[in-house]
Amino acid sequence: MRTALLQSSGRPGSVVENLKVLDAAAGRAAAAGAGLLATSEMFVTGYAIGDDIGRLAEPADGDWADTVAETASRHGLAIAYSYPERDGEAVHNSVQLISADGTRLANYRKTHLFGDFEREQFTPGEQPVVQAELNGLTVGLIVCYDVEFPENVRAHALAGTDLLVVPTALMHPFQFVAEALVPVRAFENQMYIAYVNRVGPEAGFEFVGLSTLAGPDGVARTRAGRSEELVVADADPVLLAASRETNPYLEGRRPGLYGSLVRHS
Repeated sequence: MRTALLQSSGRPGSVVENLKVLDAAAGRAAAAGAGLLATSEMFVTGYAIGDDIGRLAEPADGDWADTVAETASRHGLAIAYSYPERDGEAVHNSVQLISADGTRLANYRKTHLFGDFEREQFTPGEQPVVQAELNGLTVGLIVCYDVEFPENVRAHALAGTDLLVVPTALMHPFQFVAEALVPVRAFENQMYIAYVNRVGPEAGFEFVGLSTLAGPDGVARTRAGRSEELVVADADPVLLAASRETNPYLEGRRPGLYGSLVRHS
C-alpha cells in the first residue's frame, strides 16, 4: 500500500487552517497513488499550545472526524490524523484512522506520555494495541514516545500488525530516534513503521522532521529532511511476507524467560 507521510506542524492553534493543509496534502497524496495519508502528532490543533489543547479537544466522533471523513472520501484514500480527544473530563493524545469511504476504523490513545508538558495536558490511554484492516494490511496505531518502548511495538508484532503508523513530535536533540531506533524497531518486529514528525520551531521546541517509512529489513523506504514536505513510499506485503519467512525473531522467542520484564515497575 502506497503510504504518504505529511511532515508538517501545520498552523499551531488554527484548526481551520490545519484541516485545509490536510485537505491539500490528501489531494497530492491521492495523485501520487497513495492509499493512506498519515499526519504528525497533534496535527489538527498544534502540539505546544498549552491549555488551548483542552479547550479545543473534541470527541472521536466530533466535527473534526466528519471533516476528515469528507476529505478522505473526496480524495479516495484513508487518513490517519492525530488530535486531542475529549472524553468527558479527560483529554487524550489520540490518532484516528478513517477509511477512504469515510468510515471511522480505529482510534488510539497515547499510552506513554512524554515529560511534564504532556502529563499535565493529557490522560494516558490504557489499550496498547489498536488495529484495523486496510487494503489488505493490518494497520496498527501508536503515538510518538510509545515507539521508544520495545514492549509496545512487540505487542503489535505479536498481534499481527503489518504497518504501524506513528504520528510524532520528535524534537532536538533526539533525532537518533528517527534515524536509528525506528528502522531497528521495524526490523526486530518484522513490520513497516510509518513515523511522521512535526518540523521546525514551536513554543520553545525544535521539531527535527526526518519522517520515514522503515521496512522490515531495517531500510528506510523514504526519508524526509528538515522542512515541511510530503513523502511517499510503499508498504509491500510481498516483501513483508518474504522477510518474515527468513527472519527468526518472533519464532525464536522464549516467553517463559521474560517474566522479570513485567514483574518490576
